[in-house]
Amino acid sequence: METNFGFGKIVDHDFDAAIEKVTAELQTEGFGVLSDIDVAAKIKEKLDKDMPRYRILGACNPPLAYQAVSAVPEIGLLLPCNVLVRENEEGQVSVSFMDPQAVLSLVKNPDVEPLAAEVKERLQRVLAAM
Repeated sequence: METNFGFGKIVDHDFDAAIEKVTAELQTEGFGVLSDIDVAAKIKEKLDKDMPRYRILGACNPPLAYQAVSAVPEIGLLLPCNVLVRENEEGQVSVSFMDPQAVLSLVKNPDVEPLAAEVKERLQRVLAAM
């Protein structure tokens, strides 16, 4: 499940267990979840449309975020790292991560490149643990 802006995989967990597992694995890599957007619930509430479960978690590693914001104050427009947990029509659950190297390459700042690489390595370890 690779794109030019993210990476992920189908996991062997139900939806709720995937949320719990990815949250716990993020914590082991120094990330907290700052936001939790239940897209399916909002679509139902606002449009009365049903869709498979779809949540976006906004993950942040404070020391790395501080370094990034210190290097480029406007970088907050590209933070936090989004983690997508979604269910497909067949009931399979996938967990996908924004690729920080792809997204932060927009900044074109050499001080940000090693930070993006470190964040990606940490997120890849979270994915591997899923």
